[in-house]
Amino acid sequence: MHKYSWYFLLISSAVAVLHSMNVAPAFAEEVTNDTSVVAAVELNVISEPIQSSLEGSQAVGATVDEIANVASIEPVETLSVADPLEAVEEADIAQVTSVSQLSDVEPTDWAFQALQSLVERYGCIAGYPDGTYRGDRTLTRYEFAAGLNACLDRVNELISTGLTDAVTAEDLETIQRLQEEFSAELASLRGRIDALEARTAELEANQFSTTTVLRGLTWFNLTGAFADGDVLVETSDLSAPPVIRPAGRDPVTGRPLVATVEDDPEITFSYLTWLTLSTSFNGEDNLVTQLAVGNGDSPANAFVSAGLYNTFGVPFTDQTAQVDIGSNDVIIRELFYSFPINDSLQAVVGPRINWYRYFDNNRFTFFLTGASSFNSGGSTLLNTIDRGSGAALLWQINEQFRLNVAYLGESDEFLPSGLFNTSSNPDEGLFGGTNTITAEVTFSPSSDFNLRLLYNRSNLNAVFGQVGGAPGEPIYGLLDDGAGGPLNDATADTFSANFDWLITPTIGIFGRYTYGITHIEPGDVDAQAVQAGIAFLDFLKEGSQLTLSYMIPFSVLDGHEFLVSGGGDGGVQYEFELTYFYPLTDNIALVPAFYVIGNANNFDSNPTIYVGNLRTQFSF
Repeated sequence: MHKYSWYFLLISSAVAVLHSMNVAPAFAEEVTNDTSVVAAVELNVISEPIQSSLEGSQAVGATVDEIANVASIEPVETLSVADPLEAVEEADIAQVTSVSQLSDVEPTDWAFQALQSLVERYGCIAGYPDGTYRGDRTLTRYEFAAGLNACLDRVNELISTGLTDAVTAEDLETIQRLQEEFSAELASLRGRIDALEARTAELEANQFSTTTVLRGLTWFNLTGAFADGDVLVETSDLSAPPVIRPAGRDPVTGRPLVATVEDDPEITFSYLTWLTLSTSFNGEDNLVTQLAVGNGDSPANAFVSAGLYNTFGVPFTDQTAQVDIGSNDVIIRELFYSFPINDSLQAVVGPRINWYRYFDNNRFTFFLTGASSFNSGGSTLLNTIDRGSGAALLWQINEQFRLNVAYLGESDEFLPSGLFNTSSNPDEGLFGGTNTITAEVTFSPSSDFNLRLLYNRSNLNAVFGQVGGAPGEPIYGLLDDGAGGPLNDATADTFSANFDWLITPTIGIFGRYTYGITHIEPGDVDAQAVQAGIAFLDFLKEGSQLTLSYMIPFSVLDGHEFLVSGGGDGGVQYEFELTYFYPLTDNIALVPAFYVIGNANNFDSNPTIYVGNLRTQFSF
């Protein structure tokens, strides 16, 4: 729903923005020279029950009789996968004979064959994960050192467990010579492992949680709005704050009461922050808790009729996160749990599910990088519930088709619980208050094109005898019985089509059409909304996006007489928007936006309204 500052949603996705806290050791990567495993050195591993090991850089020159007196020869940590460490500076192989001067160890070198013999005798190295054994390939000196270190570990195990007879004096002499020849590489390997262990320990000590990832978004908004003249607004009390601006009718003529806004609002500077905690218990499920705090009250709201708070000219991030406008209280914006039923079906359940995570998405109107206002981010006639209690099913039918369905009872964080949040109210509950059923089919014949067809059925509670406002889509304004009398609850059917098409790697187009019918006891109100636009990707800088959008947010087709606010004088409001997402770094972006609103509040006689916004966006 796009009518209240708390009303839109972070679509998911978005944006991704925070980093995982897991650590992947550098030495676990695949190595060059076609050798992925430490000492994949032609080693048919034997199954002899021997265990031992030797210190990486300590010379071993003991006789067989002296082996029993060796307590421990500290090895470098055992490695099972080679570290592609930087190669030693190459020497001219044709002019050297010492192994220490070779940049690689060939299968024909004595060192290679000596290590191969140790591996076969002591089972130091298991080989490749697929069970193959590729011992005829050249190793770098660091790969060779890692394999040698594994054999030192194995021999040390034998010594420490008392199986001294399993180690021969000849093998100890071979190990001593190999240690001398590769002392520099063994020392370097040990230093790298020590540094990696220290870094890993530090990360583990300071990580937020072993199961939870914290991500955040923060926005600073500098916003100004002005009009070419006095602006007509439908309200019975212009002095009331725009968020609760009431509507009424003239008792004599029966026409909606109209007031005039003569002064332009002041420039504002506000903030909004979302902190999202994502917890997984098995790697496939996701418990999401999103906290929000903000103090925005966009100056464009000074020009709106009753029931139109946070609609035209209002940047989506220029909002307060909850009921009290300008408050700095932290609230729970989203709380839900998602899990897979099978490979193609996912379930979402929770007391506060964000409708916009799963419906009416569009790559070019996603507010983080694309069209940036409440009206342009999604259809203005959808949805009467932004966040709600209930469940959703997400079915990836095949590569081209996706079906999402959901049932939600009202649980919006920005509506006062005394009148709204009906799903947790025992008097109305999950099924008796305001609720919606939504189904959307997405057709994606390629990664460049998406078409979404959506149907939404709404049950709308009347508040103070009127239907509409924040929880009233597809109504864009307020309804009564046409004569100033109260309404009972209403129902609505809304149909929407939405597409985005990346025509070239840097140019895309998008559009929406929505048709809604609101059923009240005296009759029906039919309305439509239209949006079209173009986006330029990597405009002046890689990763940027320039988005132009044109839209008609609420055109009344039938039932104009029931609108006590939002009908104007029969005019049709239109809007132009220009937004430029410009990334400064991977985590910081500047997003200037400019909005032009004609025939505001559906008054043909209203002057043009202009709104400028400069957003600084931080992701972490």
